[in-house]
Amino acid sequence: MTPKITRKNDAFAATRQVFVRHGGVLRASEAIGFGIHPRTLYAMRDAGELEQLSRGLYRLADLPPLGNPDLVAVALKVPNGVICLISALAWHELTTQIPHEVYLALPRGAEPPRLDYPPVRTLWFTGQAFTEGIVVHKVDGVPVRIYDVEKTLADCFKYRNKVGLDTAVEALKRYVGNRRVQVDRLMAYARICRVEKVMRPYLEALL
Repeated sequence: MTPKITRKNDAFAATRQVFVRHGGVLRASEAIGFGIHPRTLYAMRDAGELEQLSRGLYRLADLPPLGNPDLVAVALKVPNGVICLISALAWHELTTQIPHEVYLALPRGAEPPRLDYPPVRTLWFTGQAFTEGIVVHKVDGVPVRIYDVEKTLADCFKYRNKVGLDTAVEALKRYVGNRRVQVDRLMAYARICRVEKVMRPYLEALL
């Protein structure tokens, strides 16, 4: 019995070291690539040493609680995606809404994400509408791609049928009231999203 416990403890200790070297979070495929056996992952999960954030995504359980676990899980599982719309508004503190799913932009033609949790609302953007305005933020130590404030506002007017025009207008009001308004930057994104004529009257009424 004792040799088995020793081997198990050694495997746990070695696995912890690998996780620590990589910020405490790993995909199962990455862990296996580093020589960790899947049985060790499952055993550490069952022993409470690893927290399973979603299918195939593990985190050391004794790390401080995640402030934004949903964004972290999505960023790790879908690294080419960008947080957008309501989720980006919430990040930028431009909405009173609490998103019940993560709004995620992907380039046209990309495979939809396969996550058990959190729920994801996927939108496919094309060209500059996808590539412009991406900012990488460190969220709980994990790089998360989120559209900047002005790009998010333009996106919300473009997808006003999905998020609601009242949500887009509320966000614009908060932006004008709380920040230095960058009209040129906002209108540049509005042109990319083809909503300049829609946005401009609301912006002019607020300035």
